[in-house]
Amino acid sequence: MPFLLTETSEGVLTLTLNRPDVLNSVNAAFAHELQEAFAAAATDGAARAIVITGAGRGFCAGQDLADALPKDGYMPDPGDFVRTSWNPIIRAIRGIEKPVVCAVNGIAAGAGANLALACDIVFASSAARFVQSFAKIGVIPDSGGTFILPRLVGLQRASALTMLAEELSADRALEYGMVYRVTAPDALVSEALACARRLATQPTRALGLIKRGFNASLGVMLDTQLDYEEVLQREAGQTADYAEGVRAFIEKRAPRFTGQ
Repeated sequence: MPFLLTETSEGVLTLTLNRPDVLNSVNAAFAHELQEAFAAAATDGAARAIVITGAGRGFCAGQDLADALPKDGYMPDPGDFVRTSWNPIIRAIRGIEKPVVCAVNGIAAGAGANLALACDIVFASSAARFVQSFAKIGVIPDSGGTFILPRLVGLQRASALTMLAEELSADRALEYGMVYRVTAPDALVSEALACARRLATQPTRALGLIKRGFNASLGVMLDTQLDYEEVLQREAGQTADYAEGVRAFIEKRAPRFTGQ
């Protein structure tokens, strides 16, 4: 059985994490499947938006700790998991120039929580829970946790959430700015898909440039970012969707974006 279920419809690629018996925790093989899926999606013209969700009662419990058990007297290096499994996934989510919508259906723990937070728009079921569980086993937040979390919630809250490893409800995650919307459990996937389908009709290249601009803004000064916005805007202005958007505005009609 594949660890990752994929389906493309109406311009949306849905990726369903599929190890429900272990709350969709990620081992090396599963990580490789995710990495390959994002690499394929980057050049797939039929996929103009992506949805990530989980099968069963959990979203993702993070690293499969079965991989962390000693083998032949040797303790695996967790830095190796980060380098080979998690960092490529987070880079793929942030680097793909297509919107990534996350539908958090249950527990999102450790790297699983940070997998969700790396996405562009996060929906959470009212049954979802978020926990930075790393300190419980004596490690640090990885998968972008030390970078993305404090930018979303502020340094004080990030410190408390990671050092105390406190579980956060979906409503509190919404209050903290970690998610975009909380839904009823049975409406989660339909609302996330509706959002993704809308995004799939929008100017894909411009959305990708927005994302590229946000990525660049996280570590630079304002003047540098203003100059980079000029570069991105010039590239956006050369797209067919930009020309169509201007024409549609002048002609007072809905634009017909093609993603070009």
